[in-house]
Amino acid sequence: MRMEAALSRINSLPAEEAAAELLKCCGSARWAARVAAARPFGDSHELHETAERVWWEMGAEDWLEAIRAHPKIGERKAQARVSEEASRWSEGEQSGARAARPEVLDALAEANRAYEEKFGHIFIVCATGKTAGEMLALLRERMANEPGDELRVAALEQSRITRLRLEKLLSE
Repeated sequence: MRMEAALSRINSLPAEEAAAELLKCCGSARWAARVAAARPFGDSHELHETAERVWWEMGAEDWLEAIRAHPKIGERKAQARVSEEASRWSEGEQSGARAARPEVLDALAEANRAYEEKFGHIFIVCATGKTAGEMLALLRERMANEPGDELRVAALEQSRITRLRLEKLLSE
């Protein structure tokens, strides 16, 4: 019932307020505005389908804007300004990194720097349920990607994060 009430609230908000709510789930302003413009949603499935379709219609700049709304793995502050909820959600999603041994955190920090230097944006992964070691292994593995391929992998990870955050938005 809570999910239905939350969806009803999102459906009834003025467009700018609905986009601001959606921006908590994905840091691309254009994505949030386009999803908000597609309302009303009959159910959460329709919201998820629309969110996914719109995400893959976006381009590299929109993807990079969303990526900038995340802190680096193992850190707390995103490059871009984000809402309290997005910050809190990110912290919970990355809880596996915070419990890591100092040497793993140091290796993550170093790998993050190398990744950002190579690709021009931070490493993003759907961190929920992953340990710091698992995230470090994924980061190292993805370093072999070509930049265009890696941006699409990062966009896929963002779409996974967005899906989880939409669920959080609808359940709070």
